[in-house]
Amino acid sequence: MSEKCILLIDDEETIQEVVQIGIEIETDWKVYIASSGSEGITTAQTEQPDAILLDVMMPDMDGISTLAKLKSNPETKSIPVILLTAKTQVADKNEFQNLGVIDVITKPFNSVTLASKIAKILHWEL
Repeated sequence: MSEKCILLIDDEETIQEVVQIGIEIETDWKVYIASSGSEGITTAQTEQPDAILLDVMMPDMDGISTLAKLKSNPETKSIPVILLTAKTQVADKNEFQNLGVIDVITKPFNSVTLASKIAKILHWEL
């Protein structure tokens, strides 16, 4: 089976490190990092990741705008997107799922169990 790759789009360096280390310790997945929505869109087009972890609250282009651009692009529209957010209201989660995300992971999250949570959401073997 080929190595999976995940693209993390998040502007916070701490989150980038926690996600990358947590996933790479637990799996053989490759983790690409993008620090902004526009960088994430470009990386998604060039790297064609198996899934995208997308922060909702970012400066310049927020996660919802980034998601809209990813979903409107034929090269990236079929890549599953999991939102990372501190917004935990039921209405927010329902709105996010109506936008076409596969699931929502709430911040803060446990970096030790993050990979298994992603694998479960995407039906991947670990």
